[in-house]
Amino acid sequence: MYRGTLLIIAAPSGAGKTSLVNALVASLPGVVVSVSHTTRPKRPLEQEGVHYHFIDHAAFNAMVEADLFLEHARVFDQHYGTSRAAVESQLAQGLDVILEIDWQGASQVRARVCDCVSIFIIPPSRQALEQRLRARAQDSEETIARRMRAAVDEMHHYAEFDYLVVNDDFDQALTALKAIVLASRQRIAAQVERERELLQQLLA
Repeated sequence: MYRGTLLIIAAPSGAGKTSLVNALVASLPGVVVSVSHTTRPKRPLEQEGVHYHFIDHAAFNAMVEADLFLEHARVFDQHYGTSRAAVESQLAQGLDVILEIDWQGASQVRARVCDCVSIFIIPPSRQALEQRLRARAQDSEETIARRMRAAVDEMHHYAEFDYLVVNDDFDQALTALKAIVLASRQRIAAQVERERELLQQLLA
């Protein structure tokens, strides 16, 4: 069984990352999203083990101490982390695994996994970003302002990623993401594992 590719997808809050990732997984077989651990409270309609693994701060800190996370970060006073064992298990099954994380987590993963592929998604304008944040109708003015400041800080790190996708037109952005994933599957290391028998026959 060939090993899947670890895909890092980061974006400022409101850029449309989650919608794009959901559409990508629904339209491209063999792609899954890693389910992170978090200390933040569960929101309405969220399901344990589907959207996140919800744990308390003590349990999270214990996992950090045991070095069980591939990456972890503090975001808006809550903690998020990616289980190393869970990701490794999925990659070993030949699945391409998406990590929806911020630039801090992406930096940690790149230091540990040299062959990962990283993608940064940005909105077409600051105005569009603010409109998307307001459209959620679940945050106060203070929270929106804080998310906008954090978004600008996050976007300063775009150059640390392999690919940059502008989410102006949703379908075009989704097509770009698919192209990146499909191209990653054609890399020499992946193809040698996947097509080993064919290559042996061709070169005999």
